[in-house]
Amino acid sequence: MTDLDGRLERRSRTRTEDLRLQLADEIVRGDLAPGTPLDEMGIASRFGVSRTPVREALRQLAASGLIEIRPHRGAVVARLSTEKLHELFVAMAELEAICAGLAASAMTANERRSLEEIHGFLRDLVRTGDPQRYHELNESFHTAIYFGSHNGYLADIALATRVRLQPFRRAQFRTLGRLSRSFREHDAIVQAILRGDRDGASQAMRDHIGTVETAFGEYVEML
Repeated sequence: MTDLDGRLERRSRTRTEDLRLQLADEIVRGDLAPGTPLDEMGIASRFGVSRTPVREALRQLAASGLIEIRPHRGAVVARLSTEKLHELFVAMAELEAICAGLAASAMTANERRSLEEIHGFLRDLVRTGDPQRYHELNESFHTAIYFGSHNGYLADIALATRVRLQPFRRAQFRTLGRLSRSFREHDAIVQAILRGDRDGASQAMRDHIGTVETAFGEYVEML
């Protein structure tokens, strides 16, 4: 196993993360309808955890717009605003496009090799058809590009925005054929970065995030 293999091994998630992902899936699928109250004690009992990780998971879900936390009234499932979600995707597309363009100029040789390796792992996952593992390595792929921009402030903003969109980006991998399409979109980004094509990398990334939004819409229509 290489060092990169080790770094990309499935990370052990915290209880907060497990809770957030489980609740996010239930909300995105519609299992928890808008207006459903989310009682901290009830959730803690259901998952066998203390209220502390539940409280943090709810805070993170509120940042994604999936729930609303009302003072002295607790949390409820929010009604998904397609307009606000679209605004988030537009912002994400522009942030990642800038990162990809800068990465095409600024990535070191080692960073480019690491990006290619992650890309290779994703190719293997297309064959095995593991959407959860693909999602995890997909985040590594995009993070490599954020930091490959060599602009820490921009990378931090991109990461923070991605956290808000994570439930929706994760869900879109469940649509038929999405893994292979995602890989082809990634390939266009990687090839542009490797040849130092700043404009090409930016446009390929912008197009990619646009299709992520479309794929999420297709997922919702399947439900």
